[in-house]
Amino acid sequence: MRTVNGTFSLEYFPPRSAKGEQSLADARKVLSGLKPVFASVTFGAGGSTQEGTYQTVRTIIEEDGIEAAPHISCISTDRATLAKMLTEYRELGVKRLVALRGDLPSGYGMTEHNELRYASELVEFIREQTGDFFTIEVAAYPEFHPQAVNAQADLDNFKRKAEAGADSAITQYFFNPDAYFRFLDDCQRMAVDIPVIPGIMPITNYKQLARFSDSCGAEIPRWIRKRLEAYGEDLESIRQFGLDVVTHLCEQLLDGGSPGLHFYSMNRSEPVKTIWTNLGLTD
Repeated sequence: MRTVNGTFSLEYFPPRSAKGEQSLADARKVLSGLKPVFASVTFGAGGSTQEGTYQTVRTIIEEDGIEAAPHISCISTDRATLAKMLTEYRELGVKRLVALRGDLPSGYGMTEHNELRYASELVEFIREQTGDFFTIEVAAYPEFHPQAVNAQADLDNFKRKAEAGADSAITQYFFNPDAYFRFLDDCQRMAVDIPVIPGIMPITNYKQLARFSDSCGAEIPRWIRKRLEAYGEDLESIRQFGLDVVTHLCEQLLDGGSPGLHFYSMNRSEPVKTIWTNLGLTD
């Protein structure tokens, strides 16, 4: 069994229906028992579910007894609104934030209505407003952001976020560990020394995973795609294969020195709990 020394955490998204609320509540009940270091909570495009983010964060803090980290976006949000948001989260007891540029709403330009355009500027603003009160997580892209001009431009952007005051980073999910370790080599070359924690996506639904991956630029290796395609609608075989693949990926990352893992739960408990247990991360 591995010694639990790293930062092991989870991600949830705010529910938009009564059924979604129950699914999240069921997942939280199980996953909070794993004692993650924190649970992050996402928002929709342009910060469209920011109120839902706040309510979910409050529920996690009050009911689960673990640290909650809201995702904060600078897209469609001015400085005054951000300052108010930071005050509200601070009063709620939040001590960790995930600072992101955020996805652009359809038809929305980068220069429209944005006082802050990039995640590095958002990190700078948070530090200006609150000093070192918050631990700030930012995003990292081992396979590079889908909108990046090229690999070096994306690495330069990541360095700007670190230099702006980010404490650590959480990656977009990936299935190729070499991409992660090469990214760490690039960071070392560029004198960027903040921890970079791999984001881990369980495999439970091939069509959904393929859609997500196409939109966010995460590569599904051909051998994984072909095996998943072969299973067709055999969900149990997809689930078991996915558990094997992702557990092995996590083992490679931890054995290679990863400082932790951040699991994208999709508001479901079973896949994350199984992988967590397979890795021996429980006490």
